[in-house]
Formats: sequence, C-alpha cells, structure tokens
Amino acid sequence: MPTAADYRDTHRAIVLGCQRKDRNAQRQLYGHYAKPMYNVCLRILKHSHDAEDVLQLAFVQVFSKIDTFNFEASVSAWIKRIVVNRCIDHLKKRRLLTTDFDPVRHDTGTTEDDDREREQVDEGSYTVERIRAAMRNLSEGYRVVLSLYLFEGYDHEEISQILDISVGTSKSQYSRARKRLAELLSTAPN
Repeated sequence: MPTAADYRDTHRAIVLGCQRKDRNAQRQLYGHYAKPMYNVCLRILKHSHDAEDVLQLAFVQVFSKIDTFNFEASVSAWIKRIVVNRCIDHLKKRRLLTTDFDPVRHDTGTTEDDDREREQVDEGSYTVERIRAAMRNLSEGYRVVLSLYLFEGYDHEEISQILDISVGTSKSQYSRARKRLAELLSTAPN
C-alpha cells in the first residue's frame, strides 16, 4: 500500500527537471496535469474559454514558482491549489463571486413537501451530462463552493480561507447549492 511519502515523491524526477528549467520536464509535467486541472477550472468557471485561459495562467505560475516546491505535499496537490486560486482570482476580477453569496437572492421559498418530492426523484436517471448541465446553471457562488467541497475535496475551513468568507457562509452556500442542484435535476428533462 502506498504511503504518504510515495505520493509526495510522485513525478519527483520531472519536478526536479522543471526546477532546472528543463523544457522536456516542463512538457511532461504539463502533459500529466493539464487535463485534470482543466476539468477543475471548468467545474469552477463554467465556460471552456475561461477554463483554458486560467489553466494557462496557472501553469505559467506553476513554472515560475516551481523552485519553491519542496516535496512536503504531492505535486498534484500543489498544482491544484495554484489552479483553484487562479480560478477564484478570475471570478473575483469579474466580481461575480462576491455578489452570489447573498442568501436572500437565492432563497426559493420551497416547503418541506417540495423537498420530500425532490428526494423521491429516481437517482438512476441522473446522467453525468444532466449533472454537468445542472451545475452550469448554478450561480457562480453556489457552483464554486459545491465544486470545491464535493469535487476538489476542500473542507469548509479551507473554502472559507480561499474565498475569504466565513465557515458558516461556506456551509450554508454548500447546503443551498445542493438544494438548488436537486431542484434543477428534478425539473430537467431526462
């Protein structure tokens, strides 16, 4: 069974090559991580052109800061942190993220009966494409918190630090995002 040290040393030779400014090592590192990091960008940003732009900026930062990488964590976690931070920076520049945390704006006024009815939706009818489409229809704030928590594995404390919001806001946004996603899935055609 792999140990934590094994994960930290994944792609060690490639990272050391990148630290020596070896172009072949840089291509290899990019080749290993570009696609999964693009998917992270796409989940957070929603638009492919934004995801592509942010991914490129993130990798410029990865290569400019690779000398600071010290193998205390895995290189994938380090790169992912840079990518997520670049995505958040992109959203903040567009000023969409901060406006989406208004709880009144997203309160749908549903009842407990509505919630029970949505819970009875056949989960077998949820395809990957339906979930992706529903995710794209979430507001920026909801989508970011949901993506960071569910897909990227951050806890609410980390999300609060990344987004500069309270832990309580992160938790409530996550709860509301899940509820809104369920609503979108229950009303979307199969």
